Amino acid sequence: MSSSERIVWLGTRGSKLARWQTDHVREALLCAWPSLEAKTRIITTQGDRVLDQPLPAIGGKGVFTAELEDALLRGEIDLAVHSLKDLPTTQTPGLIIGAILERADPRDALISREGQMLATLPQGATVGTSSSRRRAQLLHMRSDLQIRDLRGNVDTRIAKALDPDGPYDAIVLALAGVERLGRAEVVGEMISLETLLPAPGQGALAVQCRSDEESRALLAPLNHAPTALQVTAERAFLAGLGGGCAVPVAAYAWTEVERLHLHGRVTAPDGARQVDVRGKGAATLDSAWRLGERLAHNALKEGARELLEAAP
Repeated sequence: MSSSERIVWLGTRGSKLARWQTDHVREALLCAWPSLEAKTRIITTQGDRVLDQPLPAIGGKGVFTAELEDALLRGEIDLAVHSLKDLPTTQTPGLIIGAILERADPRDALISREGQMLATLPQGATVGTSSSRRRAQLLHMRSDLQIRDLRGNVDTRIAKALDPDGPYDAIVLALAGVERLGRAEVVGEMISLETLLPAPGQGALAVQCRSDEESRALLAPLNHAPTALQVTAERAFLAGLGGGCAVPVAAYAWTEVERLHLHGRVTAPDGARQVDVRGKGAATLDSAWRLGERLAHNALKEGARELLEAAP
């Protein structure tokens, strides 16, 4: 792969976290291809522009990715860096995920003024989150909680959580984003995977490109095969349920003794009911996708369809 003939443009959202993620990808590219020249272009998405409405109300699926994909297809950028959990499972024609980097901690984090844990929040506490998945699972664990919508970048949301006069007793964010911005000291609890199962792909970064051989070769050294295997199963579970990032679907996969394990979950929007499914299969990409589809089918048989239909 010759990387000295042209500049490679990386597209990113403008938030501090998105910039960090893109710089991380850029550094990995330069490590793999030292003669490469890589530059960044900021692209504003619908999810960045509309901050006064819940994500499902503005479209949910693709609100943080559509403009980046359009820029790729128009040739304005060569690579688009995404949080994988924001990327729809349906592939846009002409584009592929060229690399999935090694995943950070996939857990969610609780942040509060008093440094409390989920179990020690006062009765009727107000918890902020923009995620229907988190909302549903939090209510399943504690039906007394008041869940209030929370939008904005990571620093803005943390500031709201720590504001002594603010409306939130606590907020829940992806731990990976908090740690990437060097704010781990504000975390009161790293919530267990059993309590709050993450979004499919949470903690992983995806680099999207046009489906040509040059782009594939450029990104090949960045791909982390174990992470790619695990998130393939998680995203297959989501795809098998017909859901996007705006529905209360969670999944987490891990590899153990050369077997791929998957835990999938669908929760009623009000937390009243929860369907959990578990399975394992061979540690190959084809088997990972089949495992996710099989568990989605099992979940639908066990009542997940009704829970998804109840989602706003």
